[in-house]
Amino acid sequence: MMRSTRFTRFLGPIVLAGLLALPGCRTLREVASLRKINFDLDRVSDVRLAGIDVSGIRSYKDLGVMDVARLTAAVAAKKLPLDLVVHVRAENPAENGVTARLARLEWTLLLDDQETVSGVYENPVSLAPGGATDLPVALRLDLVRFIDRSARDLVELALAVSGQGGSPKRIRLKATPTVETPLGPIRYPNPITIVSREVGS
Repeated sequence: MMRSTRFTRFLGPIVLAGLLALPGCRTLREVASLRKINFDLDRVSDVRLAGIDVSGIRSYKDLGVMDVARLTAAVAAKKLPLDLVVHVRAENPAENGVTARLARLEWTLLLDDQETVSGVYENPVSLAPGGATDLPVALRLDLVRFIDRSARDLVELALAVSGQGGSPKRIRLKATPTVETPLGPIRYPNPITIVSREVGS
C-alpha cells in the first residue's frame, strides 16, 4: 500500500522555528501527525461510458446491440466520455492520537500509467485518529483523447477501471494534499501516489 509522503521532514527551518514559538506541545503533535495519514484508492463507483451504465456488465459481450452501436459511433466521432467517482480512503492511524485536517486535495488521474485529467477535491474534512474517511472524487474524461483503441478495447478498459470482478487495476491518482495547521494551510511539497490497497500491496 502506498502511503502519504512523510510531511514533517520537508518543513523548513523558518516554519519549524515558528512552530516552536507557539505555546504548548499540541501544535507540534498536530503537525507531526500529518505525515502518518494513509491514502489509498478504495473503489470506483457510478461508472458510465458514453452515458451507458456499466454496472452489472462483465465483458463487451454483455452489451446490447443498441449499446454497441452507440459506443462504436462515439469512437468513430472521437468522443467517448467516461464518467466515474474515485473513492479515496484517508485513514488516520489510532496511534496518532491527534485529529488531522485536510483542506483540499489536488489530483491527476493516471490511466494505464498515462496522465489524463486533473482537478481539485475541495471539501475540507477532519480525520479523527483510528478512523477512515471516504473522499469521493467525481471526474470525467474523454477516453479517445488519451487512448487510441477499438470500441471493444475501450469498453474492456472501462470495465477494468470500474473494478468489475475485483479492485480497480488500471488507475492511480497523483495527489497533493493541503492540510490545515496552526500556521495556516500548508501544501505538501511533493505529490503522493494513491493506488488500490489490493493492487498496490
